Amino acid sequence: MEAASATVFVTVQRIYYPLLCVMGIPANLFTFYMICFRNCGMSDTAIIYLSCLAIVDTFYLVWVILIDLTLTFWLLQPFWHSHPWCGILGFLQFGSLYSSCWIVVVFTIERYLVLRSTVAKQHFYQPWATKVTCVAIVLVSHVVSVPMGWINVVTPVNLTVDGENVILPRCHYRSHTYSTVLVWITTFLSGGVPIVLVIIFNYLIGYHLCHANKLFTKEELRVMHGRSTRGMLRRTILLLGTVSVAFVVLSLPRFVTYCILRTKYSHEHRNDYSIPINVAGDVANMLQNLNSTTNFLLYCMVSQRFRRELVQVVTCKEKARKLSSVLTHTTMKVFSVVDQKTSPSREPVTVVLTNLKLIVE
Repeated sequence: MEAASATVFVTVQRIYYPLLCVMGIPANLFTFYMICFRNCGMSDTAIIYLSCLAIVDTFYLVWVILIDLTLTFWLLQPFWHSHPWCGILGFLQFGSLYSSCWIVVVFTIERYLVLRSTVAKQHFYQPWATKVTCVAIVLVSHVVSVPMGWINVVTPVNLTVDGENVILPRCHYRSHTYSTVLVWITTFLSGGVPIVLVIIFNYLIGYHLCHANKLFTKEELRVMHGRSTRGMLRRTILLLGTVSVAFVVLSLPRFVTYCILRTKYSHEHRNDYSIPINVAGDVANMLQNLNSTTNFLLYCMVSQRFRRELVQVVTCKEKARKLSSVLTHTTMKVFSVVDQKTSPSREPVTVVLTNLKLIVE
């Protein structure tokens, strides 16, 4: 019974991870196009942060889900079970993981600082500063990931293949204190600390928006902003709440299960699915990897402008609208004259004829 359950679970993962690649990589690339080249109603800094997040999530899907997990479940001997790919792949995986997590954290902190301080808004709310910040996050993340290239080692392992014993090289964790300490540090830097910071600063943002809303009456807010601020506030809190809940719900289980695995079951065989914590750890890992594919759905769910641009791209309505605008502008330009009776002015006055009659001679 346990063997059958383990087989079913392995089959689920063999289908799940290729499906994530097929759906997630195109979705992230399309999200990058929508954010950068369509008018989705985002600020310049938000465009830079979210487009950079889409790119690093795409690399995470390639290094972790496509090359590592998918090949693990579908090939007997993936290429990275050899030198030097064993170490290189670990470096690339953790570099993309750190980059994805900390872009979300820094973007959240930046939103709070801009909301709270005018000086911070003038300093941080600049496209060049945001670009430098994103590049620094990616570079620092990969520099910090350099030691992760040595936590794995390639050793020959006896395996049973089609009823026969064979010896194949395998890339696995070193059984040394060095590897254990690095894994603990990585677990907190990619899970515990980012989760805590995102929760704290999103709470502070929501608290600040609610407190600011109470300082003015509804009529004063409508005069200042030209629209019902209550609806805007509700949409802002919905956006922050959706992103925060998605990040925490999908990342927290992996952090908890990895802490348990490294504390009580560090010497157990990781692929033994008769141990419940191994099953829980793989399920948590599946949820964590899902986090890199959900941004497109989140934007569609909480951003009306993003949905509108998406519909225009899919249905090609934008192209038709631009063509109609060009034709209208050209036609009106043909039937336009300058009124000579008007007093001279520095700026030319254009009079458009709107009632033309055809005279037959």
